Amino acid sequence: MPKNRAASAKLAEPSVKLSARGTARLLARHPWVYRSDIVGADDIPPGALVRVHDPRGKFVGTALYSSSSQIAIRMISHGSVADLPALIAERIRAAIAYRKDLVANTDAYRIVFSEADFLPGLIVDRYNDVFTVQILTQAMDAAPVREAIVQTLCGEQKPAGIVERVDPRIRELEQLPPRPSGLLYGDKSSTIINMNGVRFHYDGLEGQKTGAFLDQRENYAAAAQYAHGEALDTFCYQGGFALHLAATCSNVVGVDSSRPALEVAEKNAALNGRETEWVEGNAFDLLRDYAAANRRYDTIVLDPPAFAKTKRDLDKALGGYKELNLRAMKMLRPGGILVTCSCSFHVSPAEFLKVVASAAQDAHKSLRVLEQRGAAKDHPILLNVPETSYLQCLILIVSD
Repeated sequence: MPKNRAASAKLAEPSVKLSARGTARLLARHPWVYRSDIVGADDIPPGALVRVHDPRGKFVGTALYSSSSQIAIRMISHGSVADLPALIAERIRAAIAYRKDLVANTDAYRIVFSEADFLPGLIVDRYNDVFTVQILTQAMDAAPVREAIVQTLCGEQKPAGIVERVDPRIRELEQLPPRPSGLLYGDKSSTIINMNGVRFHYDGLEGQKTGAFLDQRENYAAAAQYAHGEALDTFCYQGGFALHLAATCSNVVGVDSSRPALEVAEKNAALNGRETEWVEGNAFDLLRDYAAANRRYDTIVLDPPAFAKTKRDLDKALGGYKELNLRAMKMLRPGGILVTCSCSFHVSPAEFLKVVASAAQDAHKSLRVLEQRGAAKDHPILLNVPETSYLQCLILIVSD
């Protein structure tokens, strides 16, 4: 009798049938299928686990369904899934094990990177003994899944606190009820973290994203190897690049438009005993004014926010990158170091190199590439999912 009930339950699982194009995406190991490629579907509740079939009805795997997103299907397995919370727990443990031998010189790193860790819609970051969780899809927001996430993290890592960071816009797009950011577990939301020997204050309930830019951690250390003399760090946020550069540079100026970010940066500088000047201002305007005043530097960092949120923004983004790089190159002394970054997925590595080269041509400068880098190793790139490769960091020597 139990076997018959199990068989009936399996038959009752919701299912979707995909177009040939949607099926081809899955067979190419990209986990997303857009709503336009669903050609047939049962009445599916939001966030359901669904069985996926090709146009001929052949089973191709199991997915998480969203009733509101244009990405209607996010594959979770190319086989059947009997227990989703158990699978989530297993994948979290695998993500933790994956990073065990990859992460060094830090107690702050990404534990789960959504699709790149085969957990679409889930981000988990570790900041010493405080963890942050971001839930981005209907399926990951289901109560049994949320419970499995918290229990697994507590069982594997023993955090003093787990903070959920909520993006209200994402919850609105996924048609999820509003929820404030707050503690999911424990009683601690702030701590001090260490990246490459540099310490930072961290508050899980403040700041951008999950509170710090862990994807740049290895780039901070790489930039410090080449930085020298007088340095300027634009879009410095809470001082990630600036405080690493302060170990090797005679003078460092950090610029950001956010006063609260600069206040934290100042506390971080005091925590490390490093003298740094912090300037509140728009980086575009400041670079223009500094260039007009004939100010010169030996090292400049450009680490702006994403200029291209969508493909429609691409031309404008490329113009912004060119303007920033052109101004920075004109301000660098001969043999100066330029660290220039893009976190816009829609700007490809080839396009970014091309726009930096174009800026060098207009500035009448020559560039030599010291390093061409991406995100830290705890942000893995899934080869068939280009969306997981979004961060670019060029370290260049600029010559007349």
